[in-house]
Amino acid sequence: MPFFNRRAIGAFALIGAIVLALLAGFGWAAGWLGGRRTSGGDITTALEANNGGVKPGYRRAHAKGLCFTGDFAATGAGSALTSAAALRTGTIPVLGRFSLGGGNPFATDGRNVFHSMALLLQTRDGQQWRMALDHTPIFPVADVPSFLALQRATTPNPKTGKPDPAVLQPFLAAHPEVKAFQAYMAKAVLPNSFANATYYSINAFRFTDAGGTTRFVRWQFVPEAPLAGLDKQHLDQLPRDALFQEMIARTAKGPSRWHLLLVEANPGDVTDKATVAWQGAHRTIDAGTLTIRATQPEETGRCRDFNFDPTILPEGIALSDDPLLAARSKGYSSSFTRRAAEGPHPSAIGEDLTKGAQQ
Repeated sequence: MPFFNRRAIGAFALIGAIVLALLAGFGWAAGWLGGRRTSGGDITTALEANNGGVKPGYRRAHAKGLCFTGDFAATGAGSALTSAAALRTGTIPVLGRFSLGGGNPFATDGRNVFHSMALLLQTRDGQQWRMALDHTPIFPVADVPSFLALQRATTPNPKTGKPDPAVLQPFLAAHPEVKAFQAYMAKAVLPNSFANATYYSINAFRFTDAGGTTRFVRWQFVPEAPLAGLDKQHLDQLPRDALFQEMIARTAKGPSRWHLLLVEANPGDVTDKATVAWQGAHRTIDAGTLTIRATQPEETGRCRDFNFDPTILPEGIALSDDPLLAARSKGYSSSFTRRAAEGPHPSAIGEDLTKGAQQ
């Protein structure tokens, strides 16, 4: 075969391979290949089913909440890791929300579940840093399929009010990370106030400094108030809204403060699985002080209409390869869209349970 023909055939083969690769990419993006990809609606629907159906107007996860306002005073030390304007020396306003895990806004506070804090930091140039933080340093699952399977496995049986052991036990056997999380929650102190809990970013993020160096970072808000725990043996005796009422009363007497600690990953640290805690000593920077000065019920507070999507980030901070981040964004967006269409809801705190909600 002449050299020209061999070269031409090789070129056509290369072009064909590129076209096939592009088509495959389009097919994957459209969901034509590898089965249908999980959508935000899938996540939201799973959460609704797990929580006994839709609670119109409320968030599908962390449904019971309390708005707050305050400020964040940056020390400027965080600029060693990121060029983000929010961490330059200065003070900016903060909008946020305290909540408990679960999708039932009328559930009792006497449960061994996530205590959470959501934040919105907005700089003068309009950049936003949204956060969704839990009081645990790890998450029960590492990926979206496992999260959906967890919702199915822990959905209460209507007859017993508890998960079906025939579904739950095989799931736990296949997911040792969930069993490890359960063991952690059983042993860890359950804070007796929103004000004395440490709140963690859970996922790792990429921080890029002014010189272009990128590092993986997790962060945590560490309270100035000393940690004290609830009596886990008698959680059923806790008044239904005890934690929220305590925070309202505490804030009326004075502000609560946390220090933002940025924790840089060490070589070898896992950065794409929220189920894995970082062990040992790490470079840690005190980047500033969060001060909460006032609380507001959700029916009148500004936090009600915010989606605290943790993938909305300022310049200088970017997503890691953790697959949960994209899933959290999808789920938050779907939940927001559904509840926005259902109209506003009253604050669940102090509401009469006889108004159709089940504890």
